[in-house]
Amino acid sequence: MAPNPTPSHTPLRPNAGRIRRTAAAAAAGLTAAALLSACSYGSKADDKANTAATAAGSATGAKLSADTVKIGYFSNLTHGTPLVGLQEGLFQKELGATQIKTQVFNAGPAEIEALNAGSIDIGWIGPSPAINGYTKSDGQSLKIIGGSASGGVKLVVNPDKVSSLDDLKGKKIATPQLGNTQDVALLNYLAGKGLKVDAASGAGDVSVVRTDNKVTPDAYKQGSIDGAWVPEPTASKLVTLGAKVLLNEKDVWPDKKFVITNIIVSQKFLKEHPDVVEAVLRGSVNTNAFIKANPDKAKADANEAIKKEAGNALEPAILDPAWADIDFLDDPLATTLQSEADHAVTAGLLKKPNLNGIYDLTLLNKVLAAKGQPAVADAGLGSK
Repeated sequence: MAPNPTPSHTPLRPNAGRIRRTAAAAAAGLTAAALLSACSYGSKADDKANTAATAAGSATGAKLSADTVKIGYFSNLTHGTPLVGLQEGLFQKELGATQIKTQVFNAGPAEIEALNAGSIDIGWIGPSPAINGYTKSDGQSLKIIGGSASGGVKLVVNPDKVSSLDDLKGKKIATPQLGNTQDVALLNYLAGKGLKVDAASGAGDVSVVRTDNKVTPDAYKQGSIDGAWVPEPTASKLVTLGAKVLLNEKDVWPDKKFVITNIIVSQKFLKEHPDVVEAVLRGSVNTNAFIKANPDKAKADANEAIKKEAGNALEPAILDPAWADIDFLDDPLATTLQSEADHAVTAGLLKKPNLNGIYDLTLLNKVLAAKGQPAVADAGLGSK
């Protein structure tokens, strides 16, 4: 049984009202309304918008309809498209005189709230908060307009305590947060192996311990967890501490692909400024092509951006394997988004959502067609 995808990331809203999560080292209260936090190691929140330098004109030579576009993203590797594209000026080239203002988040709910409030117009975000934001607004707040990344999630364990996938019973396995993408993936995987876990408390045949990614390495060193189902670069950080990779999540998905990062836009901005949205999508497609053609330069760009935002760069022993495990792509992998929602429902963390209309891939497919590339599909979720 395939577990649900990760990036990045962020939790789905549980059915129960207010639920407490358990940290590895200490218990920390968290309400259900705040269960959309990010899954990034070494990222930090940034409450101030950073203004990018503007260019004289767009790549098309036309002046666009908005003077400014506000872009949000996380400072982690699964958001490599905005990290690299902004660093290389590939978005600004397409936007021309339209000014870019960026805001860096470390939590999905904060980015969704910012989108709803108009503080950002377009954002890179994980599948879970995209689903949650769409369903909570009755389909009025956002659209997924493109893909960005797949993969970059692993189950890593203490080899002295866990020798195989059949040795998980009775062990303590960390996930970034209750109901987040990796949490649902682990719960779904354990259920497929016949292991029972209470989704809300994490208690059961396996103890699922909800732990912030920044805390997980210390929890591992202290022995309070036996392993973790986590995104990169947390997984590779744990490997440097002696953990071993027991399972790469991509190996349990068809074609080894599952969404970890999407591009979302506020429906209001999409309606009022489709030319700006199209320019951002051109920048995204061009950036993903740049990453594929220049992997080492792109990796260095992403690490430099992380250093600027988080205060410290990733060491090569962490950066290299983490970057190699992430696939940057334009396809939003819509069928895997539906699978994630289905897995969350099965786990009891989400009432069955109506995702009809969550995608609008019109502009992305226009950009792809102009480059002679095939259209991407919305899995039937492009209209209500």
